Amino acid sequence: MREYINGNEAVARAVRLARVDVVAAYPITPQSPVVEEIAAQIASGELDAEYIRVESEHAALAACYGAAVTGMRVFTATSSQGLAYMFEMLHYVSGSRVPVVMAVANRGLAAPWTIWADHQDSIVCRDTGWIQLYVETAQEALDTCLQAYRIAEHPEVLTPVMVCLDGYVLSHTEEVVEIPAQEAVDTFLPPYKPQRVVEPERPLVFGVGAGPDLYPAFKQAQQEAMDRAREVICRVDEEFYRIFGRRHGGLVDPYRCRDAEIVLVTLGATTGTAREVADRLRQEGIKVGVLRLRALRPFPAEEVRRALAGCRVVAVLDRNCSFGYEGAVCTEVKAALLGLKEPPAVVGFILGLGGQDIRQADIEDIFRRCLAAGSGAVHQVAAAQSR
Repeated sequence: MREYINGNEAVARAVRLARVDVVAAYPITPQSPVVEEIAAQIASGELDAEYIRVESEHAALAACYGAAVTGMRVFTATSSQGLAYMFEMLHYVSGSRVPVVMAVANRGLAAPWTIWADHQDSIVCRDTGWIQLYVETAQEALDTCLQAYRIAEHPEVLTPVMVCLDGYVLSHTEEVVEIPAQEAVDTFLPPYKPQRVVEPERPLVFGVGAGPDLYPAFKQAQQEAMDRAREVICRVDEEFYRIFGRRHGGLVDPYRCRDAEIVLVTLGATTGTAREVADRLRQEGIKVGVLRLRALRPFPAEEVRRALAGCRVVAVLDRNCSFGYEGAVCTEVKAALLGLKEPPAVVGFILGLGGQDIRQADIEDIFRRCLAAGSGAVHQVAAAQSR
């Protein structure tokens, strides 16, 4: 069945199809319609789940944490300041290896106050132990939420997943979305079977204290799970393709990169704009490509190296700033390319903060600036990296 819906509604449909047991969330723009739609589904009987009304985002994730350790499949959603308010619980959930799935409708952080989109809110959480997947379309938002449960609940991973969608550009913009049949989703996503649960007859403790002799082992286990998640993310995406006929690239989604001299690295919805510009420049004989990072954590370093090994200049488009240095994604890409014998020049551009439009003209300007970035012009280009 096809519906003309926005990204928030697509996420809510995925939650219903995943047969989630417990939802706890607190409203915040531009995420609120996700949980409003889920609440309506529960009230109408379309979704048999418990909806917990909480007093804050911190409490929402704490409630999901408690429900998950009893064996429930759980969901929450948030944005911006709400995600920041959850920060303490992000570490508790990942450190306890609880497979929570959370949708983040990306929005800039205060101050100054803004309700518009950039990636600062989720980027600052990239070191909290959560898998982070960034989607390009409402269709991918639905599909990735379903995939996220398979990934998070995989016994070799057991790590929470953030599904990040650009605020307004995806959360509130409507498009045609294919809604899969419940029977097909049940085949792809069977009921959650936790390895460890809290039961009155067999009490367990989650989030225990650990001294210096034990603490590093817990953190090492998280790192190893993240490493294993790379293969699981790709495998789940391929299995999704076999059942539903759609794949989203696994960890990275390259476009016209094979013979490109200049490649633009993107996250999220801006990718579609970048592809259109790349097509137009290709008609002029300019060899450009676009590499979308679908996963930021675990970072797909090997896939990035393969995709960018043959190009001359890599431009990285960040909708965030790691204050005191540069865009965070640019730093990640530079680090990945250090393994190449002759790495390309990497140029960072920071655009789209606080909902600033990223237009086709802006993308074209990036590509044309990078045309000049040969042996001696890289620093000149880098100096003009934001507007």
